[in-house]
Amino acid sequence: MNPSNYLEIKNKIPINVNILAVSKGFKSQEIKTIHNIGQNDFGESKFQEAFEKQSILKDYKQIKWHFIGRIQSNKIRKIVQNFQYIHSVDSFEKLLKVSSISCEEKKNPLVMIQVKFCDDPTKGGFNPELLLLKWKEIKELKNIKLSGLMTINPKGLNSKENLELFKKCRSLADLLQLPDCSMGMSGDWEEAVEAGSTWLRLGSLIFGDRY
Repeated sequence: MNPSNYLEIKNKIPINVNILAVSKGFKSQEIKTIHNIGQNDFGESKFQEAFEKQSILKDYKQIKWHFIGRIQSNKIRKIVQNFQYIHSVDSFEKLLKVSSISCEEKKNPLVMIQVKFCDDPTKGGFNPELLLLKWKEIKELKNIKLSGLMTINPKGLNSKENLELFKKCRSLADLLQLPDCSMGMSGDWEEAVEAGSTWLRLGSLIFGDRY
């Protein structure tokens, strides 16, 4: 683990870009270490692992928890109950369910819609055309705050290819008048910043290798 990496990136990025420390696979003690030098936003992708850390760290009131993993329909209620941000709603059906359960739970999570800009069978996400088609319906959904779009680029792209896909995400977010783009990870964060990301999801770059 190298906190100096975190501080170095923090100093490099524009003021409107947020770091989401991806803490999946890391221990609560390591979350405390990064939190103590100014990081409040942490991303988890497995509910049970996240819930255990949330219980241990419940006295750390400034920590904001973001769910960034593939959403299973049977876990939506628990995600809504325990996360302020949901970055990975990848279908209209799941968006409807998040809205419905948020109403029942009297919650208002900040939601980012996952979009897929090229064919990649390993990733979920809205087709951009379908998102535009459904946008009027989506905007009317209750008890969710639509904050932005999220995308994950396929592995193996070069810097230029990463930049082009990130620019598509930013353009679509601008068209829909959404402020946030959750895009860019440890290997492509610089291209994401150049394209207009507002949330960088950084794990190994901050915490080191996972166990």
